[in-house]
Amino acid sequence: MRMEQPVRMRPRRERGLTLVELIVTVTILSILALAAVPIAQFRVKREKERELRRDLWEMRDAIDAYKDAADRGAFQTKVDSQNYPPDLQTLVDGVEVQTKKVRFLRQIPVDPMTGQADWATRSMQDDPGSDSSSGDNVFDVHSKSTGIALDGTKYSDW
Repeated sequence: MRMEQPVRMRPRRERGLTLVELIVTVTILSILALAAVPIAQFRVKREKERELRRDLWEMRDAIDAYKDAADRGAFQTKVDSQNYPPDLQTLVDGVEVQTKKVRFLRQIPVDPMTGQADWATRSMQDDPGSDSSSGDNVFDVHSKSTGIALDGTKYSDW
């Protein structure tokens, strides 16, 4: 006959985590999470800044392409426009060149800082330091955001 050995019970203190161990674990995890939040916010802001730079470059490139085509005489512009587009929508709608419609932008991009496709423009006749545009043409474009970039400059100065 075989004798069964009694089941040993573990002492009560070895069955799980104590309250102190649980509090220490939660505290450590909280500290790590709090350290990760600023890093995540920094990355999000940096990505938005990259997108803003890319959008500004794309629109400025389209403005330059429009002006180059107008300077070559591919299409007629207003006399006082100095061959710059009258507005950003003209770059999207395009102009007739001979029998073709030439578009310079697919769409007006959304400003990642404001969340709207509403950009501040400056015309050739405006003062370089001016915050408002006379609306005669679009010489330059910038963000309407009043925020400050990671490098300390204003987004509206980019």
